[in-house]
Amino acid sequence: MGKGGGCVPSKKKLSGVAADGERDSVPIPVEVEVEVEVEDQAQEAEPKAAPGVAKLRVFIVFYSMYGHVEALAKRMKKGVDGVDGVEGVLYRVPETLSPEALEKMKAPPKDEAVPVIGAGELVEADAVLFGFPTRYGCMAAQMKAFFDATGQLWKEQKLAGKPAGFFVGTGTQGGGQETTAWTAITQLAHHGMLFVPIGYTFGAGMFKMDEIRGGSPYGAGVFAGDGSREATDAELALAEHQGKYMAAVVKRLALA
Repeated sequence: MGKGGGCVPSKKKLSGVAADGERDSVPIPVEVEVEVEVEDQAQEAEPKAAPGVAKLRVFIVFYSMYGHVEALAKRMKKGVDGVDGVEGVLYRVPETLSPEALEKMKAPPKDEAVPVIGAGELVEADAVLFGFPTRYGCMAAQMKAFFDATGQLWKEQKLAGKPAGFFVGTGTQGGGQETTAWTAITQLAHHGMLFVPIGYTFGAGMFKMDEIRGGSPYGAGVFAGDGSREATDAELALAEHQGKYMAAVVKRLALA
């Protein structure tokens, strides 16, 4: 599957050899030209939303201290919005640190154009993509505090059946691009939400080894380094793909 949200497989048969030497034993990386063609086919095949019908909404809920996760979130919204009948809605979770602490940590001001979400608002989403930086292989405390505030939703199972996914930011290459998502899945399990990983649906972009790139089969990711490194084109492209992929999944479930 290519960048077309994973809805329409390519009809082109490409030959390739897996890393362990077995042919066709894993998804075969596809070239960029094929991915673009598949994306066009997927968009053409999608049923158009009927006039007057409300769009499905994917909430992109994130915490970002230095802006790295926020950059992924905003590009992810572009991917969601690119699927007809679905829109991405950006939200940030409440900050738990004091302004004085953030100033000492040299954290930039928050983007006031992105509203703060309350836990109860999650019920209004058709799907949710949660983004957060890692803290020792787990989600940041701000995002954990937000999940801890969903107790009433859990008690009433208001989020059960909603698709959800993750995207992350880490400081180093071994800093939790996968474990941060693993340890977050427990939150979804208790709510009965449906975890939607991206797998290797990004095709060739998931197999390239010519540059440092965040992200994994669990979701998009960015390496922040010492804070000065910005998200690369490859990392942003994967975030956009995840947005398209989740939008396609939500649309498919709504039509089922």
